[in-house]
Amino acid sequence: MSSDDVWSRCGGRLCLDFVNTLRDRARVPRETLAVPQDLRRWLEWTGTTAPARPAARDADALDLARKLRDALDRAVLAAADGALPAPADLALLNSTAAAHPPPAPQLTVLNGKLMPTTTPAPASADLAAGLALVAQDAVALLPSPEVRRVRVCGADGCALRFVDRSPAHNRRWCSMERCGNRAKARRHLARTGRSPRADGGG
Repeated sequence: MSSDDVWSRCGGRLCLDFVNTLRDRARVPRETLAVPQDLRRWLEWTGTTAPARPAARDADALDLARKLRDALDRAVLAAADGALPAPADLALLNSTAAAHPPPAPQLTVLNGKLMPTTTPAPASADLAAGLALVAQDAVALLPSPEVRRVRVCGADGCALRFVDRSPAHNRRWCSMERCGNRAKARRHLARTGRSPRADGGG
């Protein structure tokens, strides 16, 4: 099974893809970060950390990751509804984001104009540094107008989070390939009076 079968890039933001590592929230939640190596694999899969051997501190990082994921989810959904996140959730986001400072802003001249730029930092093998980048993405998202476009997939049992960047702002599914097509198939079967087979066939 590939990482793409386990994890999803449909969130539109690194921090939402991280929230989506807890699957099937609307039914029986399914943990995809079960052991420290899962967290390391996810951070490598997203390009957030460099590949490395397991380290002694990885178990502590997994504990932090799960707490961060819950705090991030609560904070984003609150902000998407126009409410303020809980102070404890903001404190955890801020402390995690501060653990690995982002690259310092730089200046360059482009086409005769002074432009801001940043020098990409080399990817760290440290899991705490990877989680800091996830938290920094959340810190950037929460006060932005884009947070009001965060949606929860409308498919039964899915509940993946994503940013709705559709032109009409009416996206309903985490992805058309996954949940959208399934919903269309169920509606078609209901209209024709057919029932899906127990083995998943038509």
